[in-house]
Amino acid sequence: MYQTENSGNAGNGFEWPTWLVIITIYGTWFALIEHYKSLPAWLVNPALVLIAAWHMSLQHELLHGHPTHIKALNRLLGLFPMSAWYPYDIYRDSHLIHHRDEFLTTPGADPECNYVHPEAYAQMNGLHRAVRWSMRTVLGRLLIGPGLTIPAVWSDIFKGHRQHGLASVRSWALHIALLAAMLWWVQSRSGIGPLHYLFGIAYPALGLAMLRSFYEHRPAALPVQRIVINHASWPWRLLYLNNNYHLVHHEQPGLPWYRIPDAYKRDRAGFLFRNGDFQTPGYGYLLWNYAFKPVDSPIHPGFGPKTPK
Repeated sequence: MYQTENSGNAGNGFEWPTWLVIITIYGTWFALIEHYKSLPAWLVNPALVLIAAWHMSLQHELLHGHPTHIKALNRLLGLFPMSAWYPYDIYRDSHLIHHRDEFLTTPGADPECNYVHPEAYAQMNGLHRAVRWSMRTVLGRLLIGPGLTIPAVWSDIFKGHRQHGLASVRSWALHIALLAAMLWWVQSRSGIGPLHYLFGIAYPALGLAMLRSFYEHRPAALPVQRIVINHASWPWRLLYLNNNYHLVHHEQPGLPWYRIPDAYKRDRAGFLFRNGDFQTPGYGYLLWNYAFKPVDSPIHPGFGPKTPK
């Protein structure tokens, strides 16, 4: 089902766990930048990568209507370009389209699709095919994935205005202005140059964030069987704000992140029955087994609608 931004938030009361995450992410990031010169690089750089990746999980929570029912306030909390590459407004609109479950994994219809139509694959050269196969490995997703995703996202600067009008222009103008101001401030306070931040912090942070979605969807005849339950350990669950229980999120997109585990526990058998037992033992399992080996084929099997009505 295609969900609105603040679906399901009403009645949840004061979401203190989400506010705590917000305070922790922003407070830690600013503290790390302020004290960067006095901290060892081997510690502070990975910490900034983790915080920036966590910030992307927070943006996902914000666009689904948390921690408040006030859309403008949630947006304000998500606009800060800590993770650099995605304007919040563009990500919000794209992700809500992704929640049309009948089009999940369908190339050209699902904006977060990891697959290509057989016809498109047949027209690719050898290098392009190799890249597509590498993206179905964990290391390919981590290392190459951001390099493919960033140009695709930023190409929206040139084509987005034709599809979304002035809204896209305003979103990009605001994001670029905020990003430029943030990079200037970061360099003035910490000595981290723009290229260091963009490619030494934001790039690996995006790769880490993309690990979550590496195998959270698969092609299947029934839309519900395309959505995984990943039994991740608690550090991963916190980093991804329980989005590893991905079927729970798709069935109840307005449910706040801290209530998702209990919802899953109450109907564990039901969720696994509905999704055809599509489950994984955790991200460590994926890293160990699919670092170099593709988890599946990048070629979509071809069933289901090819374009939205």
